[in-house]
This record gives sequence, C-alpha cells and structure tokens, in this order.
Amino acid sequence: MTELTITVHGIPGPQGSKAYKGHRTNKAGKSVPVLAESSKKVKPWRQAVEDAARVRLLLTPGWVTLDGPLVAEMHFTLPAPQRMPKGRIGHTVYPDLSKLLRSTEDALTTAGVWADDARVVQYCGLSKTYPDIGPHALAQPGAVIRVWQLNDPAEVT
Repeated sequence: MTELTITVHGIPGPQGSKAYKGHRTNKAGKSVPVLAESSKKVKPWRQAVEDAARVRLLLTPGWVTLDGPLVAEMHFTLPAPQRMPKGRIGHTVYPDLSKLLRSTEDALTTAGVWADDARVVQYCGLSKTYPDIGPHALAQPGAVIRVWQLNDPAEVT
C-alpha cells in the first residue's frame, strides 16, 4: 500500500468564505465583482502544508503523485483560547472543519501529493481539537495528514 503521513506545524486556516472588495472592469469591458479570501490565515497555512508535504515527498524515495481512488485522514490542532471554558473538550467554534479541509486539500494538490483532491473517495478520520486534547492532537497548532491509495474497491466503507 502506498501511504504518506505528513505533519504540518502552523495555524490551520480555513478556505471558502469570500469578502467583497468592490468591482473592476475585465478585459471584455464588463464590470465584475472582486472577491478575496476573508481569512488572512489561508495563505500562510497553505504554504505551510505545501512546504511540509514537499519535504516529506523528498524523503520518500520513488514517490509518484497519487492518481486514482484515495483515502485520506486529517486531524487539525488549533490554538486554544487564552481562557479555556471549563468542561470544553471539543473545538466547537470557528473555523469550520470543512473549510480547513478545503484549504489543506488544495495545498496537497499544489505540492504534488495527489493529482487532484477529487481523487479522494473516502475520509476515514477528520477532527479538530486543541493542543494535547484527544488522541490525534499535536502539542502545538498544526495537522497530521495521512493519505493512501485505495487498491481494492471493497475497502470503501
């Protein structure tokens, strides 16, 4: 089985929400809206994922970009608030897990881990948590990403 595990350090940034920045005129002379990512964390997070993935790929002899049905697992560790409410065990506030997933998937495509995130047919684990809380948490903000090729269609659950 072809498998890759990547550990990324940095503050995970969500991708997906856009902020309106006005209008501009395109080459055809039409007025079009200008939209930008509303989170300033997206760009540095995607860069951190790309960098960690590229280093991991360099350390994996014979690695080729995955192209075919894939399974992935991603666990995000987000910064804890300065004052953690008593009894809070889950990260139930912004950012959305699905938007963290989106930014990370795009960065893995850019880094050459897989041909496209459309190849992922199953996620066997997704989570977001605070440092040192739970089995998948890192000691500091970041993520642990695992990706592997699905060789037998019967493996999809």
